[in-house]
Amino acid sequence: MRIGELAAAVGVTTRAVRHYHQLGLLPEPERLANGYREYGLRHAVVLARIRRLTELGLGLAEVRDVLADEAGKDLVEVLTELDEDLARQEEAIRERRGRLRVLLEAEGGVPVEGPVSPELAALFAGSAGLSESPMAAKDREIMAFLETAMPDEAREQLVSSLGEALGSPEAVARAHEAYALLDALAGAEPDDPRVDGAARALAGCIPPGLFPEVGELDHDDGVMRAFYDDLAPAQAEAVRRTLRLLAEERR
Repeated sequence: MRIGELAAAVGVTTRAVRHYHQLGLLPEPERLANGYREYGLRHAVVLARIRRLTELGLGLAEVRDVLADEAGKDLVEVLTELDEDLARQEEAIRERRGRLRVLLEAEGGVPVEGPVSPELAALFAGSAGLSESPMAAKDREIMAFLETAMPDEAREQLVSSLGEALGSPEAVARAHEAYALLDALAGAEPDDPRVDGAARALAGCIPPGLFPEVGELDHDDGVMRAFYDDLAPAQAEAVRRTLRLLAEERR
């Protein structure tokens, strides 16, 4: 048989046959006087076995172990390991599908910043009236980022504090007022007299648990620089003053 005939008989590509030769999985056949490979029944048998093993999900290194005449793993051992690995994958897929169902069935739907936790999605849905504010949209993106970047305990604290900040119509109204003041600073300079009022309004929306170590947020690290750079100069100054006000209140 030529390589094309062998590949067609087993149901693989000629490229796969050549790859198996390179990896030493399939022995090289003798060559005829004209240089063509001449495959026999033994090659077809080995190639068919390779196909069956890979279709089960074995990697080529594991296939090599099974095919090895000496020091190779027993087929039962390899298949048992494969079964255990598939069981772990199955459990992981089941868990991921459960999380997806919760997100898809959540009241208010999946937020544009999603996927986020169901708790954060519920908060976003409850404050949907703020969605027309550009500053509120930035805050939602930041909250989604923080929820991803924080360790579990801090993430739970974040969501709990956000619930306090946005968990009532009165809190949403205060946030709406603060965001309106911040949005109005979009084209202003840092020394604009409206900056102080916006900072005080924003500080009044932030519960103590949201940023317990508020002083650390004013450090000039990469994340904070990127955050401030994404704001207009007057808005960035308002946020800096907000952090200073909160730090003073919590001394």
